[in-house]
Amino acid sequence: MSLWWWLLLACALGFAIKFSGYLLPQRMMDNPRMSRVAATLTIGLLASLTMVNAFSGGQALTLDARVVALGAAAVALWLRAPFLVVVIVGAVAAALTRLTGWG
Repeated sequence: MSLWWWLLLACALGFAIKFSGYLLPQRMMDNPRMSRVAATLTIGLLASLTMVNAFSGGQALTLDARVVALGAAAVALWLRAPFLVVVIVGAVAAALTRLTGWG
């Protein structure tokens, strides 16, 4: 199977999981466990998208300024900086890394 088929399968599975929420009775959706599962699924999808965008270049893994930016943003998040500050820290880290000629 090519990568595109896996991608389409993952998209269909994600859509089916999200759509199943409309088919379930309301009493099941009021369960706190369902809220945690939905939140965790969203975080997992966002984290995987971030990792793919940070470490891939075509069909290979790459280490460049994006990795440094992701690390700097992670440190800013760990220090509980506001979201805008996290974005700016990541952008500045990427710019400085590219300025040095590494990425």
